Amino acid sequence: MRFGLKDYQVDAVGDVLNRLVRARDDWHRHREPSAFSLTATTGAGKTVMAAAVIEALFDGDSDYDFAAEPSAAVLWFTDDPSLNEQTRFKLIEASDRIAGSRLVVIENTFNQEKLDPGRVYFLNAQKLSKNSLLVKGAPQDELDGFDASAPPDARQFTFWDTLRNTIGDEHLTLYVILDEAHRGMKARSRQDRAEKQTTVKRLINGANGLPAVPVVWGISATVKRFDDAMAEAEGRTRYASVVVDPARVQESGLLKDDIRLDFPAETGRFDTVLLKRATRKVVDSTTLWREYAEAQDPPVDPVAPLLVVQVPNTPSDELLLAALATIRDAWPHLPHDAIAHVFGEHTTLELGADVIPYVSPETVQDRPHIRVLFAKDAISTGWDCPRAEVLVSFRPASDHTHITQLLGRMVRTPLARRIPGNDRLNSVECVLPHFNRKTATDVAEVLLGKRADEDDGTGGTGGGGGRRVLVSAVDMQVNAAIPAHVWEAFDRLPSQTLPRKAAKPVKRLSALAQALSRDALRPHARKDAYGELFGVLDGLAARYKDKIEEASYAILEVEGETLVATVGSDSAATPEKFTEIADDRSVEADFKSAGRVLSPDVARKYADHVAVATEDDDGLFDAHVRVAALAKIDGVQAELDRAADALARSWIDEYRVSIKGLADERRAVYDEVIAMSREPQRIEILRPRVRAEETEDGDGNLLPTRAGHLMAAENGEFPIGALNARERRVLEAEMARADFLAWYRNPGRASEDSLAIAYEDGKGNWRRMCPDFVFFHGDEHSVRVSIVDPHGFHLGDALSKLRGLADYAEQYAAEFHRIESVAEIKGGTPRVLDLKEAAVRDAIRAAGDAEALYVSGIARDYL
Repeated sequence: MRFGLKDYQVDAVGDVLNRLVRARDDWHRHREPSAFSLTATTGAGKTVMAAAVIEALFDGDSDYDFAAEPSAAVLWFTDDPSLNEQTRFKLIEASDRIAGSRLVVIENTFNQEKLDPGRVYFLNAQKLSKNSLLVKGAPQDELDGFDASAPPDARQFTFWDTLRNTIGDEHLTLYVILDEAHRGMKARSRQDRAEKQTTVKRLINGANGLPAVPVVWGISATVKRFDDAMAEAEGRTRYASVVVDPARVQESGLLKDDIRLDFPAETGRFDTVLLKRATRKVVDSTTLWREYAEAQDPPVDPVAPLLVVQVPNTPSDELLLAALATIRDAWPHLPHDAIAHVFGEHTTLELGADVIPYVSPETVQDRPHIRVLFAKDAISTGWDCPRAEVLVSFRPASDHTHITQLLGRMVRTPLARRIPGNDRLNSVECVLPHFNRKTATDVAEVLLGKRADEDDGTGGTGGGGGRRVLVSAVDMQVNAAIPAHVWEAFDRLPSQTLPRKAAKPVKRLSALAQALSRDALRPHARKDAYGELFGVLDGLAARYKDKIEEASYAILEVEGETLVATVGSDSAATPEKFTEIADDRSVEADFKSAGRVLSPDVARKYADHVAVATEDDDGLFDAHVRVAALAKIDGVQAELDRAADALARSWIDEYRVSIKGLADERRAVYDEVIAMSREPQRIEILRPRVRAEETEDGDGNLLPTRAGHLMAAENGEFPIGALNARERRVLEAEMARADFLAWYRNPGRASEDSLAIAYEDGKGNWRRMCPDFVFFHGDEHSVRVSIVDPHGFHLGDALSKLRGLADYAEQYAAEFHRIESVAEIKGGTPRVLDLKEAAVRDAIRAAGDAEALYVSGIARDYL
């Protein structure tokens, strides 16, 4: 893969591969067709995950211990012709192992007996309509109705023939991917449901002599339509869907954290006023991105933020001319070629002195000179533009569905990662001139998933736990009143990564060595790493010399049996054993299996190492045999993994300070490497730079504030309207202590400026929690840091989070003054669990109920 997968993507790819193995076995052993789906929110990288699955399917993947399937052929089916080339391009962009020649868009000229294994074919529903050349062979075909077996006029094979032959070949396995908004699968009325099967359903279920396709894999932001269609398929096994947790997608940094809403606070027409405001936001964002890019070492190319202007379906020339004049008035240096449109008419607009060209939506992201884009609806299926940061919509309040759909195409972060500590650059802004507070709140609830919008098949705007929709947000800056030694204490706070289910220590060490070499922190890190691992393998080879000899013999000689039976005899056949010398192909198959144990790189390089040591003409062949034999010995992988993990930990500790001083993009690489472990790993928390907070309540009244927060408005205050009563009481109590210095409202999402703690939920899945508060007490000479988490016990995850906090406290207790969890029991009395005490931690691990802990003797009244 050209892209490193996020943790949730790695897990999802592994789960999909497991289902595909099961589906293949069900088909070839029992001829049972099957189906399942991958559900992931908008912006989660569904195509990237699919690319990783297809790579493993065609070529194998040691990370998932997945062997290549030579019989696999993939048919990628969509309901939109534009998605064929678009998806093909995305797969080429994401994968370094799937050549463009293996990605075939099926056109009307396609004429093949069977689909070839090792290829992905793209097909849309329109090409299977009864008048299509692909299935009929000629446009003048006058056959009535749908006849899959009709002889073609100008081709040897219709596509239905190709499909039938592919499914019927025992040496092929056909996987059908149903991608995105399958409108052909959605019955629109009771009458429609009673009508003849649609083209898509015929493809899946079979009809008129066509067999059902063996394996159906649905990919969508919402799988309701897919599920509905599969429910009508008889005799098809349904596997559990692979569901990606939206909160993990949000946590990954692929999606923008905040959506800011602006609207008029009074009745009137404010189109030009708010459009001017939106334009200024883009101008300001341009400056912020330039400053950010220049601050990196070395400097990088800045993001060119885009303003999207959404107009009604039939905009008047007067509206467009007024909009252009307003934009140019607020942005006088905007180049004349920086404005374009994506209207469905595909024509050039001539508006006064301005000529506004049409551009294909898919090209906007990669044409940074375009800074203003006029649009109508959701533009197009599958389109997204991460650098689109400000949307101003002239749609009426009753038309909020089109607004949320378009926002859903703008939610990806432009650098595919979060900008550490900068809420402004991690947000998208939506300016709504025709809305008020009530109607804007309706939009906010849809964006947060609190209200379901109309099912359009796009999955809305994505996002999960940690996303915020902000109204009247103000950017908090670093509080100048906070002493430097408080910030130094903040810098030392330990945060934790989210463990990986499919973590491979050798791969982690290899990635770390590559990063250290690239950044010149340890120029020969890769050589050093391989040298360490080769030493371990040499030792193991010496220890297991006899077992390796036995395994080598088994690899080089193929044993078999011949059954000899006499014609006409009633006696049982007599078995006769035989042996044959293994050929190169057989040995290479065993060597490839060794790559799944040792990792392909280590297996290959260690074989070279062994071959050099032998100095024999057949040295490399013999080395492949010995490496394959070594990999078959029990305990070898565990020993190698232990050595790789120990060296990686040592290097991470050694270069921790140097890594922290790198540019954000490079530091993010190390964060990914550190997280490649089955256990939570310590990572450094980063200082916030810009913190966005709401300053008004739902009625437009100013929210209460408090001083002493690490981030603050110009007056030194931080709004506390988002705190509940329990949290406010804790804040007041801590600020009232004589040695109080500062406080930090820990962000609710596990971002770089958040103290995050890993825990296992009730289903054994790893999550991360973010305690509510970090307090700083002391004097001008010393700072004591405390975690205080006012956490109710009524929530289902309360006990799981307490256990995670207990594990964290056991590991890092010496670095904190206090680590406490506070809850109110019946009667309103606040009680505290001191997790620095071993007895408290033991009680938490043994408990079956969180509430019982707070009323027991191990808790104390919170003072």
